[in-house]
Amino acid sequence: MAKQQSNKKLDPKKPKFSAYWIYALIILIFLGINFFGGSGFGGPAKITPSDYMKYLSEGDVKKTEVINERVAHVYLTNEAKEKPAHKKSSGDSDFLSTGTSPDYSFNIGSLEKFETDIEEIEKKNNVKANLTFDDDPNYLGDILITLLPFVLIIGIWIFIMRKMSSGGAGGAGGQIFNIGKSKAKLFDQNTDVKTSFKNVAGLEGAKEEVQEIVDFLKQPEKYTSLGGKIPKGALLVGPPGTGKTLLAKAVAGEAKVPFFSLSGSDFVEMFVGVGASRVRDLFKQAKEKSPSIIFIDEIDAIGRARGKSNFSGSNDERENTLNQLLTEMDGFGTNTNVIVIAATNRADVLDKALMRAGRFDRQIYVDLPDLNERREIFEVHLKPLKKVADELDTEFLAKQTPGFSGADIANVCNEAALIAARKGNKAVGKQDFLDAVDRIVGGLEKKNKIITPDEKKAIAFHEAGHATVSWMLEHAAPLVKVTIVPRGQSLGAAWYLPEERLIVRPEQMLDEMCAALGGRAAEKVIFDKISTGALSDLEKVTKQAKAMVTIYGLNDQVGNLTYYDSSGQSEYNFTKPYSEKTSELIDKEISNLIESQYQRAIDLLTQNKDKLTQLAEILLDKEVIFKDDLQNIFGERPFAKKDGHHLSEVRESEQSAPTSNQSTPKEPESEDLKGNASLDK
Repeated sequence: MAKQQSNKKLDPKKPKFSAYWIYALIILIFLGINFFGGSGFGGPAKITPSDYMKYLSEGDVKKTEVINERVAHVYLTNEAKEKPAHKKSSGDSDFLSTGTSPDYSFNIGSLEKFETDIEEIEKKNNVKANLTFDDDPNYLGDILITLLPFVLIIGIWIFIMRKMSSGGAGGAGGQIFNIGKSKAKLFDQNTDVKTSFKNVAGLEGAKEEVQEIVDFLKQPEKYTSLGGKIPKGALLVGPPGTGKTLLAKAVAGEAKVPFFSLSGSDFVEMFVGVGASRVRDLFKQAKEKSPSIIFIDEIDAIGRARGKSNFSGSNDERENTLNQLLTEMDGFGTNTNVIVIAATNRADVLDKALMRAGRFDRQIYVDLPDLNERREIFEVHLKPLKKVADELDTEFLAKQTPGFSGADIANVCNEAALIAARKGNKAVGKQDFLDAVDRIVGGLEKKNKIITPDEKKAIAFHEAGHATVSWMLEHAAPLVKVTIVPRGQSLGAAWYLPEERLIVRPEQMLDEMCAALGGRAAEKVIFDKISTGALSDLEKVTKQAKAMVTIYGLNDQVGNLTYYDSSGQSEYNFTKPYSEKTSELIDKEISNLIESQYQRAIDLLTQNKDKLTQLAEILLDKEVIFKDDLQNIFGERPFAKKDGHHLSEVRESEQSAPTSNQSTPKEPESEDLKGNASLDK
């Protein structure tokens, strides 16, 4: 018996019976009833009118019955039925025949001509047709043929609606009549969620606050015994890729209570009122399963500040959805056992009513990981790799990726595995990770890009200028390597390893601006000409100078003023927050800052023109140079004590690699003025 049961379990699932077969059968029955009427499926044999006239003239016809003035039913005499020519008539051969069914039938065409022909034959051959007329009303067939078009139209409409509404909406939410139902996916004790807080590296502060919410749902008396109340909502805020959604997945795996997960765009629909209806249904389901958690990813899709983008004055469906969400989170009928967790990277555009206490009580900031957190993240993402080289050091990898988010680090590990497989290596080594960082930040190496000798020489001096100026400045980021190999959109690059600072001083920003302008300054000193190759440098220094003057208040002429609006409301203003006179002053000071650092870079390169030329020649020969090459030309950097903890072991692993170490993050925003690579187009 046990074997039989096991065999039954191993049997493949039978294909499900399709309801469309039933629909097809019903249509066939309709058509059959309409065409065959109530006369049954074994009808009389068909003949032509000429055959009938022949049988009539021979005296074989006993009676002729005209039905509905269209069809004639012919009854033969007993003597005629014995003739061989009539042996196969259906009236006698049909097994359902009672002896009263017609033997033949045919369409008469014109009734008047039919009657005239019969009269002539009767007179000529002295026979009787015994012509009678009768009606055979097929009410059922008439009704069905009348309703059939409507049935087909309704069936096609239902089919199309089901197909349109079934995509991405499971269960009741996928039907057109349940369009107002919530699309949230439910995770509970019956759902296997493998993500836990152990899978979330770093984010210690954020994990602590989220764990407290989970702990309250598990042991509410621990907090309520002292009269405390758990926050009704928690908002996860941070740059993209820092782990906000991953943290929510960990909550779903750890909470052991019903967890409803959906995106902010799931509330948006083309029909008016659907968003608010889905919010009501979501909270209704959550209250029925309380205590429970609701997670709304990318809440800025419905949570934007009201009245800021509705210029037409028409009804805004998104605002109605937001109003319903505000009411459900903190209204007369709210339930404290439902906790809402939301995630966004645009907290500045959210409505103030959504951010007040009583709704999202806590704002949990999920920042980019620091050095120690990046090391922990690397340890998590290295585990899925099958084979990793023994000499691989996560501390070294963490130092190579400042400014990288958790998602970027996961991408580095995956790209390193792909590069190792492409090379045919049996394990993922250190060089594979360094190449992966190069690939992600700089782009794909373009070995076949056609560059003329003059262009290559200009690029070499441009990059050598960056390296020379940064080596001479105290606060410039320490150099890692310089390359003139085209990569991505850049023709060459100077890679730096920026120091991770919490605050930035004016002299540090000025040194970084001067180093960024070193490339154009080198072109001016060597060729007495400039080119368009400094586009990314100019973009960077312009952002930095503008930030110094208008955001951080680091300019003496403008003073201790800032025109930065952290609330984001200035995005909707069409006027500048300062006068035209102040605007002219700001433009002048930004230009003065940039030009002064440009002249400073020219002076430094003029004093070290011979060493600059020597460095550029080595770069033309090798295409890639490292920190040791600069030390051989310029000597030890006098500020080495400040960057001794950076990249002390890069040279030994990269001398033979043409696409060696890169250690800088993506281009920072104007508010995040850390050192970064110079990607020169």
